[in-house]
Amino acid sequence: MKRLPYLLTITTVFLLSFSAHRIGLPISHLPVQAATEPQPKAAPRPNIVLIMADDMGYSDLGCYGSEIPTPTLDRLASNGVRFTQFYNTARCCPTRASLMTGLFQHQAGIGHMTKEPNNAVNFDYGVYGYRGEINRNCVTLAEVLKSAGYHTYMAGKWHLGSSTPDLRPRQRGFDRYYGLLSGASSYLDPVHPRGIWQDNEPLAKVTQPFYTTDAFTDHALAFLREQKDDEPFFLYLAFTAPHWPLHALEKDIEQFRGRYQQGWDALREQRFRKQVKAGLASRSWGLSERPEIYPAWAELDSAKRQEMDYRMAVYAAQISRMDQNIGKVVDYLQKTGKLDNTLLVFLSDNGACQEGGVLGGGKPSDINDPAKGGAISYGGVWANASNTPFRGFKHVSYEGGISTPLIVHYPAALARQKGKITATPGYLIDIMPTVIDVSGATYPTVANGQPIQPLEGKSLIPVLTRGVRQLHKYMYWEHENHRAIRFGKWKAVGMIGQPWELYDLETDRTEQHNRATELPELVKKLDSQWTTWANSHHVFPKGTMKADFRKAWNFFRVTN
Repeated sequence: MKRLPYLLTITTVFLLSFSAHRIGLPISHLPVQAATEPQPKAAPRPNIVLIMADDMGYSDLGCYGSEIPTPTLDRLASNGVRFTQFYNTARCCPTRASLMTGLFQHQAGIGHMTKEPNNAVNFDYGVYGYRGEINRNCVTLAEVLKSAGYHTYMAGKWHLGSSTPDLRPRQRGFDRYYGLLSGASSYLDPVHPRGIWQDNEPLAKVTQPFYTTDAFTDHALAFLREQKDDEPFFLYLAFTAPHWPLHALEKDIEQFRGRYQQGWDALREQRFRKQVKAGLASRSWGLSERPEIYPAWAELDSAKRQEMDYRMAVYAAQISRMDQNIGKVVDYLQKTGKLDNTLLVFLSDNGACQEGGVLGGGKPSDINDPAKGGAISYGGVWANASNTPFRGFKHVSYEGGISTPLIVHYPAALARQKGKITATPGYLIDIMPTVIDVSGATYPTVANGQPIQPLEGKSLIPVLTRGVRQLHKYMYWEHENHRAIRFGKWKAVGMIGQPWELYDLETDRTEQHNRATELPELVKKLDSQWTTWANSHHVFPKGTMKADFRKAWNFFRVTN
């Protein structure tokens, strides 16, 4: 925005020159005052900090309705912009593919999951959209910003493929890297089952005591401190919190023990009331119904209640620790005078996770065991509360699967929108154009000798500076054969091969009243539009994946 006077001056000189040429006046006869006056110095390009949580539900932050104290993110929200209708892809690695490239995940080659060394399942299905690794017909945020002179740093979860060196962060635009190339791992001793990498080398072991959330942040800050010049930087900090396994520091857990004895239904009601009061939700939507096979809290005996309270306490502690670490990043930026000119974006990769079972995965004794890195989880019952007020979970395209809290903090440009809540819809493909908008970077048509697919998104800067922008006419989703399309206030959603469901998100964002039979022509139109998109964006063909997706869908049906 501060470059505007400079741009207007250049434009004026150009138009005067053009006019002079048209009427035969020599350029030298033009007034020279505008060209020779001292020009206002262009605003420095902003630093960019992108922070992602893993498997965190829509309502798990204080500023989105939670009882979990998240003072850092709440403060960023109160001085920035909160989005109520921002969407992800419903799954970890597809979200990362879309976030990093500004494309739909299928275009980047990760329509399902990533293939990794020693995977029990081969996620390379032999078709363009499902190779299980990021391809070379896309460029990452780091590659684009690096070409514009930015320093580029990453700490945390990569999850875009790692079977060959060409797929790793250092080879996809990052100057420095520390973290997990693959998915979830032990927070306390991440050799179980996946280890830490630093730049291009695996670490044989980590120095104890160790906690991934702290380690990712500490290394990210080390990268920033080691930078010797004043050029802008891009930091991508991808936490694994609060993804399973349930691992947290005892001092964090203690503040939450006993706080969840009210149970999940009461917690959902409490969060929903807070969301309505804050303007994040409408009371008229009502809460989505608890899945029938999920027990009420009163049905549990005393011992089970104690266990479930503890599981949720550990989960809350993971989020609290993440917020504390984000606080360390914000403090650094503030102390170095960089916070005002930093575009800071926070979001989650998908809705809350029901994996592990209705009442959680793993034995209670597995919680906080450093040697256990599997699906030791808090259970679908608590995930249902994390996604308040929505229906659905990670994996699927109901609002609970794809809705993410999005906080954007950028004091240099957000004066008029400070503290605002916006209902403007947007999704992951909009992040790349936004970054290009503020950085002045150029999105390439060719990179490394390969053609690059055109950008799909629209910049969020008009929303951040004026509160409005041109909307996507249609918005699209697909993961594990679960699909959705949004057109204005209407959203069609459902399984491929099954009838579409249709919801009016303006009056029923909790997706409780299916309107498909009332509006068959609209459903037909949306079906045709979604199919056209799917055929042009590498969603089809699917081939051998159908059995895997059918299994995933059957699991969702019995848990929702």
